[in-house]
Amino acid sequence: MKKYITILVINMIILGFVILSSSTSRNTLTQKSANHQQSDTDSLRYKEEKHLRNLRQLTFGGDNAEAYFSFDNQKIVFQSNYKMWGLECDQIFYFDLKDGDMRNKKPQMISTSKGRTTCSYFLPDNQSIIYASTHKGGDACPPVPNRNTGKYLWAIHDDYDIFVADLNGKIKKQLTKTKGYDAEATVSPKGDKIVFTSTRSGDLELWVMNIDGSKPKQITKDLGYDGGAFFSPDGSKIVFRASRPKTPEEIKEYKDLLKDGLVQPTNMEIFVCNADGSDLRQVTNLGKANWAPFFTPDGKKILFSSNHASKRGFQFNIYMINLDGTGLEQITYDGVFDSFPMFSYDGKKLIFSSNRNNNGTRDTNLFIADWVD
Repeated sequence: MKKYITILVINMIILGFVILSSSTSRNTLTQKSANHQQSDTDSLRYKEEKHLRNLRQLTFGGDNAEAYFSFDNQKIVFQSNYKMWGLECDQIFYFDLKDGDMRNKKPQMISTSKGRTTCSYFLPDNQSIIYASTHKGGDACPPVPNRNTGKYLWAIHDDYDIFVADLNGKIKKQLTKTKGYDAEATVSPKGDKIVFTSTRSGDLELWVMNIDGSKPKQITKDLGYDGGAFFSPDGSKIVFRASRPKTPEEIKEYKDLLKDGLVQPTNMEIFVCNADGSDLRQVTNLGKANWAPFFTPDGKKILFSSNHASKRGFQFNIYMINLDGTGLEQITYDGVFDSFPMFSYDGKKLIFSSNRNNNGTRDTNLFIADWVD
């Protein structure tokens, strides 16, 4: 999954796609965005965003991503690299939504502040979370991929393992201990299973384990990066992003990068399967990067982030699509970046990351809105 963020960013992250444009171009985009926003009190929402209402901003600086609700819909857990909070790379935080926003307050850090973290998620008790961290491999933030290669790359750090911590940051349990990358974990709404991405079989595959970390089972096997997985509301299906190198050149490049702990996430599509890996099928065939999928509350559609319609490559918006790949609909309209959508468990709220309202900076912030069918 990472699972991102900035943190998509996100971070994404994980978080990786965010944002390669210059400060000047961002200022231009921000001004264009402002011209398209509504003039009413819902001023952060673009007029085309008909599925969103009462949109409000939660964070105000840094890269903030992969924000996910607690089972009781009262809290969120997310990752951030906000330097004003003393961070050098992504760490995990939680925030109680009754406190409004984080404009003038630092949320509670859950991670150790050592290493790099990604992909946090609440457990059913609403008092503990899972997240991936490299801290057992060293206190320092691991290096980021070289940006001078002409390729956009994500690092797949072998030191990532998945941990359970309480809301005070005390680690209660380590769920994965195998050699290699274990991260991008999310929890079934049924509260019984965890899906995550691992290299333990030699490729980036999806695995499912019990909520206590027992009985891990591999559920994907095709060559390519399988990650960012989420369960459907009834726990019966899993949606995820995947790359599928086909030509000898693509396969060689993918394998060579993976040996170096890297992936190039610029060509991914959305897939869905049953929770045991059966009935695997491709949902999108849009080209470019399609990722950060999440089921709608009725389980019949999927939200995801995509740059398939972007001429610049770095502009991502959130779309909605039926499970059979029909009915594609654009949901968000920011001029730079929208991603990491998640619905509250009651289906009433949507939280996501966006570059809107960042005053021309590269900040990626969290936004929450009422969802309108």
